[in-house]
Amino acid sequence: MSDRYIDFANSSLGHRVVGALGLPSPVRLERWEAGRLRPVDGALLLGGGPLASKVHAFANKLTEQIYSYGAEPLVAQAWIPGHGPKLKAVLFDASDLLHTDQLKQLREFFQPLLKNLDHSAHVVILGRAPESLSDPFAASAQRALEGFSRSLAKELRSGGTLQLLYVGSGAEDQLEGALRFFLSPKSAYVSGQVVRLNACATQVQDWTRPLAGRRALVTGAARGIGAAIAETLARDGAEVVLLDVPPAKSDLEALAARLGGNSITLDICAEEAAARLIEQLPQGIDIVVHNAGITRDKTLANMTPEFWDAVLAVNLNAPQVLTQALLDSGTLQDNGRVILLASISGIAGNRGQTNYAASKAGLIGLAQAWAPLLGERGISINAVAPGFIETQMTAHIPFALREAGRRMSSLGQGGLPQDVAEAVAWLAQPGSGAVSGQALRVCGQSVLGA
Repeated sequence: MSDRYIDFANSSLGHRVVGALGLPSPVRLERWEAGRLRPVDGALLLGGGPLASKVHAFANKLTEQIYSYGAEPLVAQAWIPGHGPKLKAVLFDASDLLHTDQLKQLREFFQPLLKNLDHSAHVVILGRAPESLSDPFAASAQRALEGFSRSLAKELRSGGTLQLLYVGSGAEDQLEGALRFFLSPKSAYVSGQVVRLNACATQVQDWTRPLAGRRALVTGAARGIGAAIAETLARDGAEVVLLDVPPAKSDLEALAARLGGNSITLDICAEEAAARLIEQLPQGIDIVVHNAGITRDKTLANMTPEFWDAVLAVNLNAPQVLTQALLDSGTLQDNGRVILLASISGIAGNRGQTNYAASKAGLIGLAQAWAPLLGERGISINAVAPGFIETQMTAHIPFALREAGRRMSSLGQGGLPQDVAEAVAWLAQPGSGAVSGQALRVCGQSVLGA
């Protein structure tokens, strides 16, 4: 659905009017396009501690334009504020900031950059997880990075985003995969996030087709976000198996045919659903994306038992039952990936959605609880929590609520199904086993929730 406010704000007349009235001026975000060869289309600036040198070792795979800035010995051509090129991507290693006095390096590094960022620039700060540090002062300094990064993300303009990656011991070799996502347009609608990377034995072999040789099951795949996920997984080389309810059979089969995949029509809440699903996956599966979900909105005072039960059954119970069956039967292979589609409603709550928010919060809890158990088989499980995404469902929201949903984020606009799909595809990669038990928000840094 077209966002007419963005269209107006980015027109010649609209730009002047919006500026004169002091209204928000969101820009059209740069997103990944087919045929693109490198994650960063422009200058990449490196700075900070020793992890920046590790990134420099593979930085030429990200972009041809690599610069260095800061007081430490340079790892690349020096970037001079006001004279160097506009910056498309910035990486700062703050992992060696271990005392309050050292935090001033954040201001010293970033302050000169802010007026030199290109359109849709992507910034990543690296740190060490506070809970992994024995020195209380060091843990305090590293925890301070969260407040700094979330706040600076809200100050970026022209579609800029910022993330904080806590790099665990042994996870340094997974930085390339993470930065290929967070420094590229694939993360266009992800900002203000804190992600923990841990050691992972598996690696991507071919970055042009990172999911080659993997089989992926996507539920609720006939249309909307589910269809976008299926298309993106197939683009990245996965063989896709698409599942949806019988009434969606024609759309499901058409999409499966276009993607060269297979389709399964199934009511995931049926008593025999798990057994039927396993029967139709004789070759096993490597990736499971639980996207199927419904809403039945009412305030709790008016909530019927049928509305409550239906939402909890589809959104929460079915993913639990089906995943357990896939695990017990061995259908879900070792080193597999499970991605649960949650929602920021499950984090922040939403009036009239006690049932929906409970189900989505339950999925986040499921990822957190299951992660250490599944990790014994090399399987990761994570939740993706979308914010306001432009779909047929949000198109039917009343105008005032729809506009509020769009503007209540740092990026000042709604996301697209592609934004959710790109996050799912990244978490589905072999190397993304470095991330497990976490919830990644795809919400443009919405003001709702943490």
